[in-house]
Amino acid sequence: MSQLPDSKSLRTGRYSESQRVYLITSVTDGRQHYFAHLLPARTLVQQLMECEQAGYAVTLAYVVMPDHFHWLMQLGDRGSLSSVVQRVKSCATRKLRSAGHECEWQQGFHDHAVRREEDLKGLARYVVANPLRAGLARRVADYPHWDAIWLP
Repeated sequence: MSQLPDSKSLRTGRYSESQRVYLITSVTDGRQHYFAHLLPARTLVQQLMECEQAGYAVTLAYVVMPDHFHWLMQLGDRGSLSSVVQRVKSCATRKLRSAGHECEWQQGFHDHAVRREEDLKGLARYVVANPLRAGLARRVADYPHWDAIWLP
């Protein structure tokens, strides 16, 4: 598994462009495995879906790993990139804490603004294959916390 940047190396200022596709990665504080169990992982997935339903972003693909998530999304018109990601993280944290689960995040997140010529389906495959590279599953279909609009 590739090393994810620590919070000190993440950009604090970002340029947000509505309708632009971004690949987001956010990591738990101390790389704690808060999402290794069903309820916390599905709570985070629910927050991604609620952001979509509210018009903040369109989810193209995601995977929730035990200590981080990847989200390939198209930013909507209802907020900046930072505010949308912060919304997902804070809402998930609040819901998890109210259910008796811990959840803390590293400050910031990593983003990659997808260029027009990049292969979105290829990026989606990369996102959902994370559990395979981490040794958490032998097949993508065996891992429960992912989805992509192009893949069954």
